[in-house]
Amino acid sequence: MSHRQGLRFELAPTEEQAVLMSRHCGLSRVVENFCLETVQKKKAQQEAEKTYGIPEAELTKVPWSAPALEKEWRAAHPERYPWFSGSKLSSRIPKEACRVRAAGIKNYFESKNGKRKGARLGWPKWRKRKHGSRFRYDADRAKPLDTRTVRLPAIGDVTVREDMSWLTGRMATGQARILGATIREQAGRWWISFQVETDRDDINKRHRVEADAPACGIDLGLKTFAVIRNSDGTRQEIHAPKPLKAALRALKRANRKLSKSKEGSKNRDKARRRVGQLHLRVAHRRRDFLHKTTTGLTRTKSAVAVETLHVKGMGKNRRLSRAVSDAGFGEFVRQLDYKADWYGSRIWKADRWFPSSKQCGHCHQINRALVLADRVWVCTGCGAVHDRDDNAAGNLLEAMLASQTA
Repeated sequence: MSHRQGLRFELAPTEEQAVLMSRHCGLSRVVENFCLETVQKKKAQQEAEKTYGIPEAELTKVPWSAPALEKEWRAAHPERYPWFSGSKLSSRIPKEACRVRAAGIKNYFESKNGKRKGARLGWPKWRKRKHGSRFRYDADRAKPLDTRTVRLPAIGDVTVREDMSWLTGRMATGQARILGATIREQAGRWWISFQVETDRDDINKRHRVEADAPACGIDLGLKTFAVIRNSDGTRQEIHAPKPLKAALRALKRANRKLSKSKEGSKNRDKARRRVGQLHLRVAHRRRDFLHKTTTGLTRTKSAVAVETLHVKGMGKNRRLSRAVSDAGFGEFVRQLDYKADWYGSRIWKADRWFPSSKQCGHCHQINRALVLADRVWVCTGCGAVHDRDDNAAGNLLEAMLASQTA
């Protein structure tokens, strides 16, 4: 059975290759902004024509699709962007930039019409340098040559800092094929992310969860990242590294130095890179923790019950927003979803309004007076003393088992 997944490797480009990749990032940004400008101008012209009583068939056509946007780019760039023709930049980058912009517009309309699940998406915004440097190749235009080298069109053969034998071995046997590749720069470092369709059956079978593995309920929190109640009666606690909290002092110092440096100076460039490196380290520590935790859970638990948290709403609490963002609850549940599918586990999500913390685990009475500061509470119905997090994990486990029986 084929699965789609992403594989990311760090690149080690030469100075000349890094300059070329930066130019491709700029090209992608220019094309995306050109597409957005074209759509908005054509749409405004169409609306104006409607007020003049022009028939529907004669109205200006708005280029919503990627082929239509690419056609507009090919017609406009010789005059508006003459530097593109003689720059020796890859012609595949504008094609993918048009696809990215068309997908963003499509997602906006589907979200607006209720056809797309999740949070409401807004109209695509202008790309700026501060939004990140990236560009994309379609299909297998960018591909590994060996375990330590990738070939990038118009850039050359770039050395990779990490071993790619997992990918190259599967490509050689026909177990994997590349669907696309994205090159991204962060804090002066470059990465390539391959979108791959691969057969993972051998790996999934080797790490498949045992048939008699326990089920568990997980209560997520800020003080203790996860309190786990297992169906065999055992209890676990997982503590997050809180990478942002650990880096706050260094970030404040680096940002202070950046704000005091002179615009356009070399010291300002150094200070900006330092801030970027600190944020990158925070993101890497959080990603490493989440991947290790979710992989361990889905390989050892037959079923996992989790609560449905309104993370965006939690982030609006000014006292808790930083801690909520640092924890990465949304990414934790997302990873549990797809890894459970890999390893044969099952994810059960409670209703958002399920009172996992307020419900007594013995008599099921609801304690409506419970507040966030109450870490231990006594049930007025049966007198049971509850640890807030442990009780919530137990209630989630019990609700999942009850739903399975029903």
